[in-house]
Amino acid sequence: METKDTNAKTTADRTLLELPGTRAAFAGARTAVKLYGALSAVALLVVAGAALGGQPVNTFMWMRAALLPLLALVLWLKTREAARGSRSAFARVRALAHVMPVAVVAGDLIPGVCPAWYAVLQGLCVLPVVGLAVLTRRPALRAVFPGRGARPTPAGR
Repeated sequence: METKDTNAKTTADRTLLELPGTRAAFAGARTAVKLYGALSAVALLVVAGAALGGQPVNTFMWMRAALLPLLALVLWLKTREAARGSRSAFARVRALAHVMPVAVVAGDLIPGVCPAWYAVLQGLCVLPVVGLAVLTRRPALRAVFPGRGARPTPAGR
């Protein structure tokens, strides 16, 4: 009787995960997520400081400033799982990295929602996420997590 390895569909090939290019790509991804987390925490502190200083801070600004550091935690956990070979975690990281910058910038560009300084601050915060989006499209990680029907290719070059 044949047994099918169902785990093979959910995890990446261990040998591909250990290649230097793959390890470097995940190191860059972790750095991008850490930088994003630090910048979003600073943005939350700036919003709190503005409110304490008597500047007008609306609910949108508070919610966004509080939500983005939480998303950094989610990205960190999923990036860690992806580095261990989880295909679903990699898919989530990749999707979030592509959607978040667009959503943040688009939300901040709605007239009257937030002041210009806040929009610039939020835009700076998501720059590392743009870098993460680029990393998830690079050959080293595409080889580890090929799309449907694609065959793994050597990474690390």
